[in-house]
Amino acid sequence: MELISIVEALLFATQEPLGVPQMCAAVKETAKDICDAASEPVAEGSQIQIPEWVAPLAATTEEQVRAILDELIARYAAEKHSFTLVERANGWRIAARGEYAEWCRALYPGKKVQRLSQPALETLAIVAYRQPITKAGIEAVRGVSVDAMVQQLIDRGLMKIEGRADLPGRPLLYGTTEAFLDHFGVRSLDDMPNASELRRVKLPTAEEGAAAAEQPQEHQLSLAPVTPAVEEAASDEP
Repeated sequence: MELISIVEALLFATQEPLGVPQMCAAVKETAKDICDAASEPVAEGSQIQIPEWVAPLAATTEEQVRAILDELIARYAAEKHSFTLVERANGWRIAARGEYAEWCRALYPGKKVQRLSQPALETLAIVAYRQPITKAGIEAVRGVSVDAMVQQLIDRGLMKIEGRADLPGRPLLYGTTEAFLDHFGVRSLDDMPNASELRRVKLPTAEEGAAAAEQPQEHQLSLAPVTPAVEEAASDEP
């Protein structure tokens, strides 16, 4: 039995994503338990014999597990399997490849693909790149009320309340959820397109947003680098 087979078995054994530390700990603890059990005499003058490959597994590192995951991905691709490994915000999981999505949806006839509207995508993009952000901050960029969009995104589990801003009136702060990362297939907020660049863009304040609404379009903040990338990802997700 090899480490690669054990890691693969761990991923198959659970429906929940598994983090590298979890997998590493499972391998090490099990190997240690086997070695400890073998060191205890079961009868006078006898001990359990364990395979030579077990003891080294007690020293498994996270780097080894990550290398195994890369090897499994390469193996599945080379052997043209219909599944692969994907990393999400809270760990790794086995998933069907995107080209088989339509066939897999046949197992869930009651669930229809729900796509986000353009206003919802724009609202979500602003929150994703500039969170935590107040509703007034979102409206300053979009130039319209976002009450309905914010509530819709919260109801769909893509946004959440992060707390309150240290501003007059203590307005609510909004951010994205782990479901957002899973929905768009990114591991973290840093993996979003042009993340570092777009976070440095100066956003208008509520006062500036009202003034900008009266200016020509070229003077307003453009979401073009953000929305198409998010929309493309959304079009491939249920």
